[in-house]
Amino acid sequence: MSIDAAWYLGLAVVLFAIGTVGVLVRRNVLVMFMCVELMLNAANLTFATFAQRLHDIGGQVLVFFVLVVAAAEVVVGLGLVVAIFRRRRSTVADDLHGMKG
Repeated sequence: MSIDAAWYLGLAVVLFAIGTVGVLVRRNVLVMFMCVELMLNAANLTFATFAQRLHDIGGQVLVFFVLVVAAAEVVVGLGLVVAIFRRRRSTVADDLHGMKG
């Protein structure tokens, strides 16, 4: 028994929607980063589903590149969050307007 591709795409839509709502509603920067990661994983699931369905390895290559970009985003983002937390003792996104320079 095989699972149809529509189920994977439906799951990807749900994960992306949860990530989008989390980014728009939450003000904690760490939670926002986790929601962005959830959105990237939804895109990865979509790429992998189409790669399997079309018998093409290009989707899996895109998954690899998205994972690399997500890892770089986490490194840079968490570095900024730690630097901001050390100065302000808060990681609320509304306080980041002070980084304008």
